[in-house]
Amino acid sequence: MQDTQKITTATTEDRNAWKFGFTPQAELWNGRFAMIGFVAALATEYLTGNGTLHFLGLM
Repeated sequence: MQDTQKITTATTEDRNAWKFGFTPQAELWNGRFAMIGFVAALATEYLTGNGTLHFLGLM
């Protein structure tokens, strides 16, 4: 009976909760923000005709 409680507890955990440290939730949020940043960099390059570093004045 203890094995099923462990499985049930692990699957009902809120995967979108804000938790600090190296947790699966933190990795999900990190991936989501990385995807947003990547799309923003592509949009910047497409709309301005310059790369992101040129747009920011770093090159």
